[in-house]
Amino acid sequence: MSDMVNNPPHYKTGGIETIDYIEAKRLDFHLGNAVKYISRAEHKGTYTQDLQKAIWYLNRAIEVKEKNDLSR
Repeated sequence: MSDMVNNPPHYKTGGIETIDYIEAKRLDFHLGNAVKYISRAEHKGTYTQDLQKAIWYLNRAIEVKEKNDLSR
């Protein structure tokens, strides 16, 4: 039986856990979540919804970056 809390199989597809990739690349919260939703989209049965959520996080990352650039 899979451990859906500590080791969900849809995060390990491709031989690397999504969190290991996110941490290795030192992605922030928004970009890390976008990668998470993209990487699991084909494996969890919510393909379109996961890609829409990834887009939401990417748009949010852009908003935050633009806001921070304006405040400088």
